[in-house]
Amino acid sequence: MKYLPNILSSLRIVGAVALLLSNVSSIFFGVLYLVCGISDIADGWLARKLKCVTRTGALLDSVADICFVACCAWTLLPILELPQWLWLWAGVIVAIKVVNQLVALVMYGRCCFPHTLANKWTGFLLFIAVPMIVWSIAPITIVAAVATFAAIHEGCLLARAEGLARRPEGGSQSSHT
Repeated sequence: MKYLPNILSSLRIVGAVALLLSNVSSIFFGVLYLVCGISDIADGWLARKLKCVTRTGALLDSVADICFVACCAWTLLPILELPQWLWLWAGVIVAIKVVNQLVALVMYGRCCFPHTLANKWTGFLLFIAVPMIVWSIAPITIVAAVATFAAIHEGCLLARAEGLARRPEGGSQSSHT
């Protein structure tokens, strides 16, 4: 039972890859998208409920999130007609996230994916906004604003080292729990 959250995260990775092989306009794609999104909420909730929260589980959840977003982007972006300013805004968010991870690598010797409330809201809003893109870009614009705040907030947390062990001056990575 204690492995259930990690199994859900792993299945989200499999589901994300399956999205790449699915027809976007099919019911299968919609159901798979829904199941992947619900598993994102369920894995963390179950881990807390079952008292089996681990650093490995948090990392697996982050990797599953990245896979899900990347596979959705790869599948959906070519068929969406988004304005250029929104593409540029998305690029800025990605750049901030990359800089955050470079800072984490330099400071802590590893990538860090904080599960902040802002990041959780970004994921949730992105999940519900993607199907709405066919009617309006307003929902995705709201997501972009929240994602920008979340990325900047994440960078501030990483730079201030809240809850993270700094890399010792000898070079090897220190661990934290």
